Amino acid sequence: MANIEIVPFSEENAMHFTRLNTGWLEKYFFVEPIDHQMLNDPKHFFIDQGGYIFFAKINGEVAGTFALLKESKGVYELSKMAVYEKYQGIKIGNVMIEFCIEKAAALKLTKLILYSNTKLLPAIHLYKKYGFIEVPITDSIYKRSNIKMELANGERPVRDIAFTIDHSPLTL
Repeated sequence: MANIEIVPFSEENAMHFTRLNTGWLEKYFFVEPIDHQMLNDPKHFFIDQGGYIFFAKINGEVAGTFALLKESKGVYELSKMAVYEKYQGIKIGNVMIEFCIEKAAALKLTKLILYSNTKLLPAIHLYKKYGFIEVPITDSIYKRSNIKMELANGERPVRDIAFTIDHSPLTL
């Protein structure tokens, strides 16, 4: 049985952030100039700007990653979410998005946004499952994006529309 844990960014795991995201971008689209900037120096692009990078680990091995990119006060973008192919299909995405919603609540965010592409059906399904809704796309920095989604509740923190998360380790 495997335990999934979410851990914060470390230089030791930084290469996985780049490798995971380059992998899915090259598989479905291409690595855009903005992606190169983000992936070449993730600490500067995300963390030093007030954001976060996390990794999902199974038995100590990195299985997935995601980032929260600070957009403005109370608004963050769920960005660069990816899972290694060998770990896909075992609900790691669910664990990562649940952690993301919990982190948003802890930060008292009013809105989580994300940009995606409708070609990524499993990802769109996951976002909808956790309450993200489609909103007009007006300002994406990504050429590949054809959908914008958000999880928001007016001016109240995201926690008001989230749910209780069991903090015990997930065993698969």
